[in-house]
Amino acid sequence: MSIHKLVQYFLLLFLFIGTIVSAQLSSDFYSTTCPNVLSTIKTQVDSAVNNEPRMGASLLRLHFHDCFVQGCDASVLLDDTSNFTGEKTAGPNANSIRGFEVIDTIKSQVESLCPGVVSCADILAVAARDSVVALGGPSWTVQLGRRDSTTASLSSANSDLPGAHTIGEARCVTFRQRIYNESNIDSSYATSLQANCPSVGDDSNLSPIDTTTPTTFDNAYFKNLQSQKGLFHSDQQLFNGGSTDSQVTSYGSDAQSFATDFANAMLKMGNLSPLTGTTGQIRTNCAKIN
Repeated sequence: MSIHKLVQYFLLLFLFIGTIVSAQLSSDFYSTTCPNVLSTIKTQVDSAVNNEPRMGASLLRLHFHDCFVQGCDASVLLDDTSNFTGEKTAGPNANSIRGFEVIDTIKSQVESLCPGVVSCADILAVAARDSVVALGGPSWTVQLGRRDSTTASLSSANSDLPGAHTIGEARCVTFRQRIYNESNIDSSYATSLQANCPSVGDDSNLSPIDTTTPTTFDNAYFKNLQSQKGLFHSDQQLFNGGSTDSQVTSYGSDAQSFATDFANAMLKMGNLSPLTGTTGQIRTNCAKIN
């Protein structure tokens, strides 16, 4: 991802600058048609994150990678068909996007409760919120009523996708150049990463993106940047003598400000071009169109 795109994303997600499409969504959309959907999703997310904290980051990332391609329409979940190539093999997703089995389990349980009612797109949105909460982060009221797309866009997934880095892990191949070739990185931090990420080979070895609190959703990510401990080149550019330094400093010193801004930004992101009314469909299987 280019620095320009990363900064654009940062401003959109945390400072609320960007084009957001409002939608006819509501927090009580399923109150009569599927009243137990939220508790069902939460139970499964809590179980998955308790079993593997990294899954919380993976489910949050699924929602990001859904909304930034065609809007929040669950296109990221679709397998390839004879008519289109799905988004799972796009550069930002290949060998890294995960959590599909958790979404499938949730969808199966929800379908048994209320068949043909709850969209996969809404499940992604709620699972993202519940994942953040399970890892100690802020909560927000998810707006509901999205419908599912009947197509996907590999090309858009290759060009439009962001990242979110206070939780989760990354593969060695994605940060190797930084830890061996860049100077704006804490030397002891680089050395510690090199122990698990050699200059050649072991591409899939994992390291936490937030070295301080890797399984807690908090503001340590910003403090790490101030100490030149950003795992990715693109992360460290947010605190490298540029226009976003002040925002990193602000969030690094005010955890509540970050939590509030993040929750509000998630609400806005969840309104990115959703399908509503009679557009799209309610998929029975999230990986396939009906």
